[in-house]
Amino acid sequence: MQIRYTIRASEPLEHRGRFAIDLDGVQAPAVDLVLPSWVPGSYHILPYSRTFRGLSARATDGGPALSVDRVDKARWRIATAGAQSIHVEYTVYGHDLVTEAFDLTPEHLFVNAALCLPYVDGHQNDPVAVTLEIPPDWQVVTELEEVGRHPPRYRAPNYDTLVDEPIDAGHPVVLTIRPAGIPHRISICGVGGNYEAHRLEEDLGKIVEATVRLLGDSPLRSYTFFYHLTDVPDGGLEHANSNSCVISRTVFAPAENYLRFLSLTSHEYFHLYNVKRIRPKVLGPFDYTRETYTRQLWWMEGATDYFADLVNLRAGHLTPKKFLQVQADYIKRLLETPGRHRISLEEASLISWVDLYKPFEESPNQTVSYYLKGGLVAMVLDLEIRSRTETRASLETVERLLWNEYGKVGRGLEEEELLAVANRATGLDLTDSFDRYVRGTEEIDFDAVARRAGLSFGPKPKPAEEEAPEPGYLGVRVENSKGLVRVRHVLADTPGRRAGISAGDEIVAINGSKVTFEDFEKSLLRYPPGTPVELALFRRGYLTRVPLSMGKSPPEKYGFRPRDGATDLERTVYESWLGAKWEPPAKSEPG
Repeated sequence: MQIRYTIRASEPLEHRGRFAIDLDGVQAPAVDLVLPSWVPGSYHILPYSRTFRGLSARATDGGPALSVDRVDKARWRIATAGAQSIHVEYTVYGHDLVTEAFDLTPEHLFVNAALCLPYVDGHQNDPVAVTLEIPPDWQVVTELEEVGRHPPRYRAPNYDTLVDEPIDAGHPVVLTIRPAGIPHRISICGVGGNYEAHRLEEDLGKIVEATVRLLGDSPLRSYTFFYHLTDVPDGGLEHANSNSCVISRTVFAPAENYLRFLSLTSHEYFHLYNVKRIRPKVLGPFDYTRETYTRQLWWMEGATDYFADLVNLRAGHLTPKKFLQVQADYIKRLLETPGRHRISLEEASLISWVDLYKPFEESPNQTVSYYLKGGLVAMVLDLEIRSRTETRASLETVERLLWNEYGKVGRGLEEEELLAVANRATGLDLTDSFDRYVRGTEEIDFDAVARRAGLSFGPKPKPAEEEAPEPGYLGVRVENSKGLVRVRHVLADTPGRRAGISAGDEIVAINGSKVTFEDFEKSLLRYPPGTPVELALFRRGYLTRVPLSMGKSPPEKYGFRPRDGATDLERTVYESWLGAKWEPPAKSEPG
């Protein structure tokens, strides 16, 4: 069947695009058009079809309208009445600038096909064509194959490829670089932006080159970094030959903000290997109508986070000291997540569809992010491999084998295959670590992990000049509710949990003294650990008093430090890992 889509940016003030689908070579008595309920790389079901209106069909050569029956939330059935060529029209509302979006304004069009171009059921593998009817002064940026310019026309070998190649049109700033000899475009849409073009070109080029060095080669002919500048950042979504990031227009400065931007970019770029080509077997071809379950998202996302940090280290965007502090900050977040004891990485991956993207008040106590813990387990495995093989192998060795034997040849990973691949790549048996940290919930001894690289790990002591009274600890996470302290989460095994504080409670006083969101943290300094207090709070609109005894706050900061007595092997592991000479602890620094 020949399938042609037309996208008309005809009503941008109303954010409503007009669409047409032309089908030639129809043989069946009925044709089903199906809109996806999820987008690859974003593992949750969403009601994309709610933006659709007025889908109608007729035979292309004229005649009466064809019967269209909406079968379910995202499926339309067209009775062909013997017609072999069919013309379909509909409209879609799009005003949502997020990573998985259809967005139409007078200045801009962004198309992720899954949100506005339904597939013809049974013909997902047929070639498709796309025509854009847009203002003549707009520029189009996409990795789809171009077949015409007036109007802009593109084609894809199948529907999966169409979904994987977003289309951006408007007035972007487009920068072009050739790191590793491969054309890369940097497409920036949106007004404002505190970026420096030359610096951006240079820094993204370094990420590309460091990534290619880590894997050994690249599958790319070309690539596009899509950046949409806005006031409400959303993150990034990977594609086979591009990534789409919705970021704050002021993310490029100061340095800490810019580093987060480079981290996001490196993560999404690394996905051109992990997920897009090195992938669980179940992730492609896709069933867009329902959840697709895999226990390997901890590797596809968490290990990608870890490799992204390594890439930024190798690219010179992170110093070894800063790289270690980033990992320490991740560990702090993990240690402050009680759910790490209650769910394995494999199970967290499996239930992503109802868990990661849909957190609620109890989430910190019953689950853990497979990004966060997955990245840290990747670090644990990397140091174990480097140590046990005397640096002859590393986690990079595993990734390169996955790339050469799976990614390059389009071979998907079976659900239980990753461990066997890691063992084969390294010559080790890593079953114990997988059982404890991937399949199980055993606490990770990060100090023991650090010792493999001649380091120690633990809380950072406060400098003497920063010594202050220790605040009491409730074990609650709060948010600003019109100046009041509103409880979002109550962490397990804390004073607040034991006293019965609940999410949604608004804390208005401690021992009779009024507290506001602005002064809440400072007010806790008046009640050190062990102090009995009475909280006054509104619970579902009714004043309630809760007695409790203040607890001890968890450490404010953690860090890695060189360890006295590090062995030759530990120093060698450090140097192979971080690419810098191991230095002994300063005399004033505890080892």
